[in-house]
Amino acid sequence: MRKAGFGGNSVTDMTRGTPWKLIAGFAFPVFLSQLLQQLYNTADSLIVGRFLGTNALAAVSSSGNLIFLLTSFFIGATMGAGIVISKYFGSGEPDKVSAAVHTNIAIGLISGVILTVVGVVFTPTFLRWMKTAPAVMDEAVAYFRCYFAGAVSIVMYNTFKSVMSAVGDSKRPLYYLLFSSVLNIALDLLFVGVFRWGVSSAAIATAISQTASCVLCLIRFTRADTPYKLEAKKLKVDGPMLREILKYGLPAGVQNSVIGLANVIVQKNINSFMEIATAAYGSYSKIEGFAFLPINSFTMALTTFVGQNLGAGEYERAKKGSRFGIISAVAIAELIGLAIWLLAPRLIGLFDSNPQVIALGAQQARIEAFFYCLLAFSHAVASVCRGAGKAVVPMAVMLAVWCVFRIAYIELMMHFVHEIRFIYWAYPITWGISSVIFLCYYLFSDWVHGFVKRA
Repeated sequence: MRKAGFGGNSVTDMTRGTPWKLIAGFAFPVFLSQLLQQLYNTADSLIVGRFLGTNALAAVSSSGNLIFLLTSFFIGATMGAGIVISKYFGSGEPDKVSAAVHTNIAIGLISGVILTVVGVVFTPTFLRWMKTAPAVMDEAVAYFRCYFAGAVSIVMYNTFKSVMSAVGDSKRPLYYLLFSSVLNIALDLLFVGVFRWGVSSAAIATAISQTASCVLCLIRFTRADTPYKLEAKKLKVDGPMLREILKYGLPAGVQNSVIGLANVIVQKNINSFMEIATAAYGSYSKIEGFAFLPINSFTMALTTFVGQNLGAGEYERAKKGSRFGIISAVAIAELIGLAIWLLAPRLIGLFDSNPQVIALGAQQARIEAFFYCLLAFSHAVASVCRGAGKAVVPMAVMLAVWCVFRIAYIELMMHFVHEIRFIYWAYPITWGISSVIFLCYYLFSDWVHGFVKRA
């Protein structure tokens, strides 16, 4: 494997070497990193559910999709910088890589401040709109506000990670998350299990841990001899670079936001079935989050691989790598889905021993898990599109199918048949529709020349 000439020894040039080895080698550290990151939210739910009971678990679960909605736009927008950095890294233009990095970090700081203010001030309004059960409202507000007190760290860590991923550095985020995840679990056990400080203390533990990982990234960025070295004098929003980042990042941010909005509306309908349903839905969501980590790892690797190779003009190589990534993601997803289908009651029981919670959570798992292959395919092709500079395509598909159609279906079904299983079925139905659209686009469009057409 040849290292990028201007990148130092921590970044990988994905335009040389065997595609499947590069993609798999990149994806494995990403998988471990995301596994550790998932422990942030799961540790909160697992420890809170075990020590504080079903109502406390429902309070944490009630805010999960709302947190995703408010953070998803900013985190999705960092994908735009990743695409730009991958392209210029692949074409060997270090000055433009540096400009994109400093602009991205400046945007991240501004976004983090905005997110903190919005999250803290409007928490009660958001939760009332979501029909959060009165029995868990006070605890949900406390958890949500403490979580968003650390929003700057949330945004900045994802900003730093997107830069490192774009240049093929998937190992250092793993090292930083290993430390912060252990710290988070230790603080959760201390604050909730020993001191019994309540639900809000779990959010405080998460905020402290996220800040720790952000500080470690910052140290690396200021000391590293790499194209993403951070220098205070260069930290500004470069106009032309901002426009290029937004060209690719705005669609990704909007895409994440509309998915988040759809999930919030799903959560709103779930909450109408009261605390048991909320706790069950939250427990299943944590399991699904873990289940999809390997797939997310492949899709992140695909975006970097495609971006670097198309930036270098390696079109056939980009096609070959994309095929491997898509097939691998689909196969792994289906194997994981079958395992969850079989083990659903035991997995839900890890979060809450209430038989009603277990029954509802297992019902959702057995409706959705068998169709993970469809979700994986949609995400994989969407990642190929983003890497090719075609970020508008996945945004349009997911806005139409995962947001508009999904919401319309749920609202219609809940109006005529108020049964929770119809909410669960909204996911595999919309995954199937988006997969058909993505398949047609992947096979019949000229996605490999996205950057050329914009030159």
